[in-house]
Amino acid sequence: MIGRFLDAGHRVGWIAGDEVYGGNPKLRLALEEREVGCVLAVACSAEVTTGAGKFRTDVLAAKVPRRAWQKLSAGAGAKGHRLYDWAVIDLAEVPGSHRLLIRRNRTTGELAYHRCFLPAPVPLATLVRVAGARWRVEETFQSGKGLAGLDEHQVRRFTSWSRRVTRAMLAHAFLAAVRADEHARHPAPDGLIPLPCNEVRRLFTTLVVRPVHDVAYRLRWSAWRRRHQARAQTSHYRRQTANQT
Repeated sequence: MIGRFLDAGHRVGWIAGDEVYGGNPKLRLALEEREVGCVLAVACSAEVTTGAGKFRTDVLAAKVPRRAWQKLSAGAGAKGHRLYDWAVIDLAEVPGSHRLLIRRNRTTGELAYHRCFLPAPVPLATLVRVAGARWRVEETFQSGKGLAGLDEHQVRRFTSWSRRVTRAMLAHAFLAAVRADEHARHPAPDGLIPLPCNEVRRLFTTLVVRPVHDVAYRLRWSAWRRRHQARAQTSHYRRQTANQT
């Protein structure tokens, strides 16, 4: 599917994937042949080749000196920036084009590993940004399950599964489109978070599908929830900033 997408003339800057894709050598080779940069997660038992020989990724991570780790954000989350320690090691396939990116949790010390292909030299912050962008896919799947019932089917036949998933994806797309349009036309006032998809669904259900109370009542409740979430978000960011200092 990725090959057909690229062969059709589409262009992407980077491709990110989890261990299922990082452990597929055919996929990595296909991306390298097309000069598409990638950051693909690999298991701790995966073997990579450096100038000093072949090692497991967890063995290489243990050899990284303390000064080589850098604290960088992989993107903003609900409770502030996702700060981790990162280190990068050059691999021997093509010097400068293949690297092993290592992520370390600053609280638990848990490690994660990514094989990277770089068509052109880029800073470490770019690889970190691409690795963090993969979480958007997982968040989208989680949102689709929670908001539109993407996973609520028995998969007895392909036709019924396809119809169910298609309807769920259309419902999720509707919520996302309404959310984007609302953000563009009516920016959130001070003290409120931007209108999220779950609040769009709640308002649609209570105002259109099952109207029980008047519109003003429901909108007041929506504003109260968003104001409370904005305060919680601000508190999380302040606590994170205080911990860093």
